[in-house]
Amino acid sequence: MTRANGPPRHQLRSPSSVRWSRKHTLIITGASTIAFDIAILILDQRMRDAGGPSILGFEFAVTHTRAAQILAEWGSTGRDAAHTSLIIDYGFMLSYGAFFTLAGLATRDLARRRSWRTLAALGVVLPFFAAGAAMFDAIENVFLLRALAGTGGESAPLIATICASIKFTLITLAIAYVLVGLGRRLLADVRPAVGERDLT
Repeated sequence: MTRANGPPRHQLRSPSSVRWSRKHTLIITGASTIAFDIAILILDQRMRDAGGPSILGFEFAVTHTRAAQILAEWGSTGRDAAHTSLIIDYGFMLSYGAFFTLAGLATRDLARRRSWRTLAALGVVLPFFAAGAAMFDAIENVFLLRALAGTGGESAPLIATICASIKFTLITLAIAYVLVGLGRRLLADVRPAVGERDLT
């Protein structure tokens, strides 16, 4: 039995349906990013209440000596909160990695449609910085969990700090790209509206 003549299946999805699917995914990943972030912030407060820094301080401990000091300051309550935070963070990194990658790709597509050459050119690379940040976040957590368990040796805190530094650099650039695109879109949409009011 032969299939009726028609366009190939990969051509059946229109650009509008692709944008619609991306919009739904952005909503889901954006909401989950916020939910995971709230959970991590609550756990951060538990770590502070236990007498130590938040998980961010542990990420940038750098040395084995400082990491051991933080673990002592936390005590068992703070260490349990830190362990839970690091586990939850795997869901967080999947959410923010997907959200900002998709938001970056949407910004790139908008730039191409509106002939914003610089943004379009940057969009070849920058949207994927968010996914890269999530990857370094995952590696960082492996070494933080080892340091937390006392099995990471002297190098685990340093490797975690290096990964954290790369992570924050990549995600900052990815977010900045999205925000610049959003700002440019708002300006482009506002100018015609202002011009129409001036003509009336």
